[in-house]
Amino acid sequence: EAQLVESGGGLVQPGGSLRLSCAASGFTFDDYDMSWVRQAPKGLEWVSTIYSGRSNTYYADSVKGRFTISTDNAKNTLYLHMNSLKPEDTAVYYCAAGGSPNVSYWGHGTQVTVSS
Repeated sequence: EAQLVESGGGLVQPGGSLRLSCAASGFTFDDYDMSWVRQAPKGLEWVSTIYSGRSNTYYADSVKGRFTISTDNAKNTLYLHMNSLKPEDTAVYYCAAGGSPNVSYWGHGTQVTVSS
């Protein structure tokens, strides 16, 4: 059974940093594009994707230059390094196996709150 488990969310002050992790199991991690998607009151936003070759990435304009997506294929783990966080980054962040719009598996999400 495929499973994605996020961790690393929490409360951080504006300008701070967090690293989200997503541990994958039950499928061939290397074969999938992997993504981070966030759900805020204003709606769903596709934040970032790292494609299956792990060389190419996509970032939403709202996070470009501040967030970095990466993987550790040996550990079947996806990361999202978030710097210079803003209150508008507050959301539930979901890990997804697949790229928009073809998601095969979803995690349960981790809350990120940016507030002073």
